[in-house]
Amino acid sequence: MEIEEEELRTQDPNFWDDPKKAEALLRKIKDKKRWVERWNEAKEYNDELEIMFEFFDLGEVEESEIESQYTETLNKIEELELLNMLGAESDSFGAMLQINPGAGGTESQDWAQMLMRMYLRYGERKGYKVKIVEEQDGETAGIKSATIEFDGENAFGFLKAENGVHRLVRISPFDSASRRHTSFASVYVYPIVDDSIEIVVNPGDLDWDTFRAGGPGGQHVNKTESAVRLRHAPSGLVVECQEGRSQLKNREKAIKMLKSKLYELELRKKQEESQLIEDGKKKIEWGSQIRSYVMHPYKQVKDARTKFESSNVQAVMDGDIDGFIKAFLMQQ
Repeated sequence: MEIEEEELRTQDPNFWDDPKKAEALLRKIKDKKRWVERWNEAKEYNDELEIMFEFFDLGEVEESEIESQYTETLNKIEELELLNMLGAESDSFGAMLQINPGAGGTESQDWAQMLMRMYLRYGERKGYKVKIVEEQDGETAGIKSATIEFDGENAFGFLKAENGVHRLVRISPFDSASRRHTSFASVYVYPIVDDSIEIVVNPGDLDWDTFRAGGPGGQHVNKTESAVRLRHAPSGLVVECQEGRSQLKNREKAIKMLKSKLYELELRKKQEESQLIEDGKKKIEWGSQIRSYVMHPYKQVKDARTKFESSNVQAVMDGDIDGFIKAFLMQQ
Protein backbone atom coordinates (compact mmCIF):
# COMPACT_ATOMS: atom_id res chain seq x y z
CA MET A 1 0.00 0.00 0.00
CA GLU A 2 2.79 2.41 0.91
CA ILE A 3 4.61 1.60 -2.32
CA GLU A 4 1.49 2.23 -4.41
CA GLU A 5 0.91 5.60 -2.72
CA GLU A 6 4.52 6.65 -3.23
CA GLU A 7 4.48 5.54 -6.87
CA LEU A 8 1.40 7.69 -7.45
CA ARG A 9 3.41 10.68 -6.21
CA THR A 10 5.99 10.04 -8.96
CA GLN A 11 3.26 10.61 -11.57
CA ASP A 12 2.68 14.17 -10.39
CA PRO A 13 3.60 16.66 -13.18
CA ASN A 14 5.66 18.62 -10.63
CA PHE A 15 7.48 15.58 -9.30
CA TRP A 16 10.84 16.55 -10.82
CA ASP A 17 10.67 20.19 -9.72
CA ASP A 18 12.97 19.18 -6.86
CA PRO A 19 15.32 16.57 -8.41
CA LYS A 20 17.03 15.69 -5.12
CA LYS A 21 13.77 14.92 -3.33
CA ALA A 22 12.55 13.02 -6.39
CA GLU A 23 15.66 10.82 -6.51
CA ALA A 24 15.45 10.19 -2.76
CA LEU A 25 11.83 9.01 -3.10
CA LEU A 26 12.66 6.76 -6.05
CA ARG A 27 15.48 5.19 -4.06
CA LYS A 28 13.11 4.69 -1.12
CA ILE A 29 10.54 2.97 -3.36
CA LYS A 30 13.22 0.73 -4.86
CA ASP A 31 14.43 -0.32 -1.39
CA LYS A 32 10.89 -1.16 -0.24
CA LYS A 33 10.21 -3.18 -3.39
CA ARG A 34 13.39 -5.15 -2.83
CA TRP A 35 12.25 -5.95 0.73
CA VAL A 36 8.81 -7.09 -0.45
CA GLU A 37 10.28 -9.26 -3.22
CA ARG A 38 12.76 -10.96 -0.87
CA TRP A 39 10.07 -11.47 1.78
CA ASN A 40 7.61 -13.00 -0.69
CA GLU A 41 10.33 -15.25 -2.08
CA ALA A 42 11.29 -16.52 1.40
CA LYS A 43 7.61 -17.08 2.26
CA GLU A 44 7.04 -19.09 -0.92
CA TYR A 45 9.97 -21.37 -0.12
CA ASN A 46 8.73 -21.83 3.46
CA ASP A 47 5.17 -22.59 2.29
CA GLU A 48 6.54 -25.14 -0.17
CA LEU A 49 8.56 -26.76 2.63
CA GLU A 50 5.42 -27.15 4.78
CA ILE A 51 3.54 -28.75 1.88
CA MET A 52 6.44 -31.14 1.25
CA PHE A 53 6.31 -32.26 4.91
CA GLU A 54 2.66 -33.18 4.43
CA PHE A 55 3.51 -35.22 1.33
CA PHE A 56 6.42 -36.82 3.20
CA ASP A 57 4.00 -38.07 5.87
CA LEU A 58 1.99 -39.65 3.07
CA GLY A 59 5.13 -41.30 1.68
CA GLU A 60 5.04 -39.30 -1.57
CA VAL A 61 8.25 -37.30 -1.03
CA GLU A 62 11.78 -38.54 -0.34
CA GLU A 63 13.74 -37.35 2.69
CA SER A 64 16.48 -36.00 0.39
CA GLU A 65 13.91 -33.70 -1.26
CA ILE A 66 12.89 -32.37 2.17
CA GLU A 67 16.53 -31.69 3.05
CA SER A 68 17.14 -29.90 -0.24
CA GLN A 69 14.06 -27.69 0.17
CA TYR A 70 14.99 -26.97 3.80
CA THR A 71 18.48 -25.82 2.78
CA GLU A 72 17.10 -23.54 0.06
CA THR A 73 14.50 -22.09 2.46
CA LEU A 74 17.14 -21.45 5.09
CA ASN A 75 19.29 -19.63 2.51
CA LYS A 76 16.37 -17.38 1.56
CA ILE A 77 15.68 -16.52 5.22
CA GLU A 78 19.37 -15.79 5.82
CA GLU A 79 19.39 -13.50 2.75
CA LEU A 80 16.46 -11.64 4.31
CA GLU A 81 18.32 -11.34 7.62
CA LEU A 82 21.38 -10.09 5.78
CA LEU A 83 19.31 -7.45 3.98
CA ASN A 84 18.11 -6.31 7.41
CA MET A 85 21.76 -5.66 8.32
CA LEU A 86 21.97 -3.19 5.43
CA GLY A 87 19.49 -0.65 6.77
CA ALA A 88 21.74 2.42 6.86
CA GLU A 89 21.10 5.08 4.21
CA SER A 90 24.62 4.74 2.82
CA ASP A 91 24.45 0.94 2.47
CA SER A 92 22.51 1.16 -0.78
CA PHE A 93 25.13 3.43 -2.38
CA GLY A 94 27.95 2.49 -4.72
CA ALA A 95 31.44 2.19 -3.25
CA MET A 96 34.99 3.39 -3.75
CA LEU A 97 37.65 0.97 -2.55
CA GLN A 98 41.25 2.10 -2.04
CA ILE A 99 44.19 -0.28 -1.64
CA ASN A 100 47.60 0.74 -0.29
CA PRO A 101 50.57 -1.56 0.40
CA GLY A 102 52.33 -1.52 3.76
CA ALA A 103 56.07 -1.31 4.31
CA GLY A 104 58.12 -3.93 2.51
CA GLY A 105 58.51 -2.66 -1.03
CA THR A 106 57.96 -5.26 -3.75
CA GLU A 107 56.45 -7.87 -1.41
CA SER A 108 53.63 -5.66 -0.11
CA GLN A 109 53.09 -4.00 -3.49
CA ASP A 110 52.59 -7.41 -5.09
CA TRP A 111 50.15 -8.31 -2.29
CA ALA A 112 48.23 -5.08 -2.93
CA GLN A 113 47.87 -6.06 -6.58
CA MET A 114 46.64 -9.52 -5.59
CA LEU A 115 43.97 -7.87 -3.42
CA MET A 116 42.99 -5.60 -6.30
CA ARG A 117 42.45 -8.66 -8.51
CA MET A 118 40.40 -10.30 -5.73
CA TYR A 119 38.06 -7.32 -5.44
CA LEU A 120 37.72 -6.99 -9.22
CA ARG A 121 36.68 -10.65 -9.34
CA TYR A 122 34.29 -10.12 -6.42
CA GLY A 123 32.64 -7.24 -8.27
CA GLU A 124 32.21 -9.44 -11.34
CA ARG A 125 30.62 -12.19 -9.21
CA LYS A 126 28.11 -9.70 -7.76
CA GLY A 127 27.25 -8.31 -11.17
CA TYR A 128 28.50 -4.84 -10.29
CA LYS A 129 29.84 -2.32 -12.77
CA VAL A 130 33.51 -2.17 -11.81
CA LYS A 131 35.97 0.50 -12.87
CA ILE A 132 39.60 1.20 -11.95
CA VAL A 133 39.65 4.94 -11.19
CA GLU A 134 43.30 5.23 -10.18
CA GLU A 135 46.28 2.87 -10.24
CA GLN A 136 49.98 3.48 -9.63
CA ASP A 137 52.39 0.72 -10.66
CA GLY A 138 55.05 -0.56 -8.29
CA GLU A 139 58.69 -0.09 -9.23
CA THR A 140 59.40 -3.80 -9.72
CA ALA A 141 56.02 -5.50 -9.41
CA GLY A 142 52.59 -4.90 -7.94
CA ILE A 143 51.02 -1.51 -7.26
CA LYS A 144 51.72 1.48 -5.04
CA SER A 145 48.03 2.32 -4.85
CA ALA A 146 44.69 1.68 -6.55
CA THR A 147 41.14 2.96 -6.33
CA ILE A 148 38.24 0.87 -7.67
CA GLU A 149 34.66 2.02 -8.20
CA PHE A 150 31.77 -0.43 -7.64
CA ASP A 151 28.31 0.44 -8.94
CA GLY A 152 25.55 -1.96 -7.92
CA GLU A 153 22.94 -2.91 -5.33
CA ASN A 154 24.27 -2.41 -1.77
CA ALA A 155 27.87 -2.18 -2.98
CA PHE A 156 28.98 -0.06 -0.01
CA GLY A 157 26.82 -2.04 2.42
CA PHE A 158 28.76 -5.20 1.57
CA LEU A 159 32.23 -3.82 0.88
CA LYS A 160 32.42 -1.80 4.10
CA ALA A 161 33.22 -5.15 5.72
CA GLU A 162 36.61 -5.00 3.99
CA ASN A 163 37.84 -1.87 5.79
CA GLY A 164 41.15 -2.55 7.49
CA VAL A 165 44.51 -4.26 7.15
CA HIS A 166 44.91 -7.53 5.23
CA ARG A 167 47.88 -9.82 5.98
CA LEU A 168 49.51 -12.35 3.63
CA VAL A 169 51.86 -15.20 4.60
CA ARG A 170 53.54 -17.08 1.73
CA ILE A 171 56.77 -18.30 0.18
CA SER A 172 57.94 -15.22 -1.66
CA PRO A 173 58.36 -15.52 -5.45
CA PHE A 174 60.84 -12.65 -5.17
CA ASP A 175 63.13 -14.40 -2.67
CA SER A 176 65.84 -16.56 -4.30
CA ALA A 177 66.15 -18.49 -1.02
CA SER A 178 62.39 -19.31 -1.09
CA ARG A 179 61.82 -18.04 2.42
CA ARG A 180 58.44 -17.33 3.97
CA HIS A 181 57.41 -13.67 4.00
CA THR A 182 54.60 -11.73 5.68
CA SER A 183 53.12 -8.76 3.81
CA PHE A 184 50.45 -6.20 4.64
CA ALA A 185 48.08 -3.95 2.68
CA SER A 186 45.28 -1.66 3.81
CA VAL A 187 41.80 -1.39 2.32
CA TYR A 188 39.63 1.70 2.77
CA VAL A 189 36.02 1.75 1.51
CA TYR A 190 33.68 4.73 1.34
CA PRO A 191 30.21 5.29 -0.21
CA ILE A 192 29.65 7.19 -3.45
CA VAL A 193 27.17 9.98 -2.82
CA ASP A 194 24.59 10.81 -5.46
CA ASP A 195 23.06 14.15 -6.42
CA SER A 196 20.31 13.78 -3.82
CA ILE A 197 22.86 14.49 -1.08
CA GLU A 198 24.25 18.00 -0.94
CA ILE A 199 27.92 18.38 0.00
CA VAL A 200 29.26 21.93 -0.21
CA VAL A 201 32.91 22.29 -1.21
CA ASN A 202 34.56 25.71 -1.30
CA PRO A 203 36.71 26.01 -4.46
CA GLY A 204 39.14 28.14 -2.45
CA ASP A 205 39.91 25.12 -0.25
CA LEU A 206 41.09 23.03 -3.21
CA ASP A 207 44.63 22.59 -4.47
CA TRP A 208 45.06 20.85 -7.84
CA ASP A 209 48.01 19.02 -9.41
CA THR A 210 48.17 17.31 -12.78
CA PHE A 211 50.42 14.43 -13.82
CA ARG A 212 50.78 11.78 -16.47
CA ALA A 213 48.72 8.66 -15.87
CA GLY A 214 50.36 5.34 -15.09
CA GLY A 215 49.14 1.77 -14.92
CA PRO A 216 47.38 -0.27 -17.64
CA GLY A 217 46.51 1.69 -20.72
CA GLY A 218 49.24 4.19 -19.99
CA GLN A 219 50.39 4.17 -23.59
CA HIS A 220 47.03 5.74 -24.47
CA VAL A 221 46.56 8.22 -21.65
CA ASN A 222 49.98 9.32 -20.44
CA LYS A 223 50.97 11.41 -23.45
CA THR A 224 49.43 14.43 -21.70
CA GLU A 225 49.00 15.34 -18.03
CA SER A 226 45.38 14.20 -17.89
CA ALA A 227 45.54 12.62 -14.42
CA VAL A 228 44.66 14.90 -11.50
CA ARG A 229 45.45 15.06 -7.78
CA LEU A 230 43.15 17.05 -5.52
CA ARG A 231 43.95 18.23 -1.98
CA HIS A 232 41.21 19.51 0.33
CA ALA A 233 42.81 21.84 2.89
CA PRO A 234 40.19 21.75 5.72
CA SER A 235 40.03 17.94 5.89
CA GLY A 236 43.50 17.08 4.62
CA LEU A 237 41.95 14.60 2.16
CA VAL A 238 43.82 13.78 -1.06
CA VAL A 239 42.09 12.31 -4.11
CA GLU A 240 43.64 11.09 -7.36
CA CYS A 241 41.85 10.26 -10.59
CA GLN A 242 43.22 8.99 -13.90
CA GLU A 243 40.09 7.31 -15.18
CA GLY A 244 40.06 8.82 -18.68
CA ARG A 245 41.98 10.88 -21.19
CA SER A 246 40.09 14.10 -20.43
CA GLN A 247 41.55 16.20 -17.62
CA LEU A 248 38.19 17.99 -17.27
CA LYS A 249 36.31 14.71 -16.72
CA ASN A 250 38.97 13.53 -14.29
CA ARG A 251 38.54 16.79 -12.35
CA GLU A 252 34.76 16.28 -12.20
CA LYS A 253 35.28 12.71 -11.01
CA ALA A 254 37.81 13.82 -8.38
CA ILE A 255 35.33 16.36 -6.99
CA LYS A 256 32.69 13.62 -6.73
CA MET A 257 35.17 11.33 -4.98
CA LEU A 258 36.08 14.12 -2.54
CA LYS A 259 32.41 14.78 -1.75
CA SER A 260 31.90 11.06 -1.15
CA LYS A 261 34.81 10.98 1.28
CA LEU A 262 33.52 14.06 3.12
CA TYR A 263 30.08 12.44 3.36
CA GLU A 264 31.63 9.29 4.76
CA LEU A 265 33.53 11.28 7.38
CA GLU A 266 30.28 12.95 8.43
CA LEU A 267 28.59 9.55 8.62
CA ARG A 268 31.28 8.37 10.98
CA LYS A 269 30.71 11.33 13.28
CA LYS A 270 26.94 10.91 13.33
CA GLN A 271 26.86 7.14 13.67
CA GLU A 272 29.92 6.88 15.92
CA GLU A 273 31.15 3.84 14.05
CA SER A 274 34.32 3.85 16.11
CA GLN A 275 35.43 0.36 15.11
CA LEU A 276 35.59 1.14 11.42
CA ILE A 277 37.35 4.40 12.18
CA GLU A 278 40.02 2.67 14.24
CA ASP A 279 40.46 -0.02 11.58
CA GLY A 280 41.16 2.72 9.07
CA LYS A 281 43.69 4.40 11.35
CA LYS A 282 45.67 1.32 12.33
CA LYS A 283 49.22 1.01 11.11
CA ILE A 284 49.75 -1.49 8.33
CA GLU A 285 51.77 -3.92 10.44
CA TRP A 286 51.74 -6.88 12.85
CA GLY A 287 48.72 -7.26 15.10
CA SER A 288 46.49 -4.77 13.29
CA GLN A 289 45.06 -7.01 10.55
CA ILE A 290 41.37 -7.80 10.16
CA ARG A 291 42.08 -10.87 8.03
CA SER A 292 45.01 -13.21 7.39
CA TYR A 293 45.62 -15.08 4.13
CA VAL A 294 48.04 -17.95 4.80
CA MET A 295 49.47 -19.82 1.81
CA HIS A 296 52.32 -21.55 3.67
CA PRO A 297 52.89 -23.81 5.61
CA TYR A 298 49.14 -24.53 5.37
CA LYS A 299 46.35 -22.91 3.38
CA GLN A 300 43.78 -20.85 5.27
CA VAL A 301 42.05 -17.48 5.22
CA LYS A 302 40.76 -16.36 8.62
CA ASP A 303 38.98 -13.21 9.73
CA ALA A 304 40.21 -11.91 13.07
CA ARG A 305 36.91 -10.14 13.85
CA THR A 306 34.41 -12.91 13.22
CA LYS A 307 36.67 -16.02 13.29
CA PHE A 308 35.11 -17.04 9.97
CA GLU A 309 37.62 -19.03 7.91
CA SER A 310 38.11 -20.87 4.65
CA SER A 311 40.69 -23.44 3.58
CA ASN A 312 40.04 -22.72 -0.12
CA VAL A 313 42.52 -19.87 -0.50
CA GLN A 314 42.37 -19.93 -4.30
CA ALA A 315 38.59 -19.46 -4.32
CA VAL A 316 38.93 -16.50 -1.94
CA MET A 317 41.60 -14.91 -4.11
CA ASP A 318 39.24 -15.41 -7.06
CA GLY A 319 36.68 -13.20 -5.32
CA ASP A 320 34.68 -15.69 -3.25
CA ILE A 321 34.53 -13.51 -0.10
CA ASP A 322 30.76 -13.50 0.50
CA GLY A 323 31.15 -15.73 3.55
CA PHE A 324 33.52 -13.28 5.24
CA ILE A 325 31.31 -10.30 4.43
CA LYS A 326 28.14 -12.04 5.61
CA ALA A 327 29.77 -13.11 8.90
CA PHE A 328 30.87 -9.53 9.54
CA LEU A 329 27.45 -8.02 8.80
CA MET A 330 25.59 -10.59 10.89
CA GLN A 331 27.96 -9.93 13.80
CA GLN A 332 27.14 -6.23 13.62
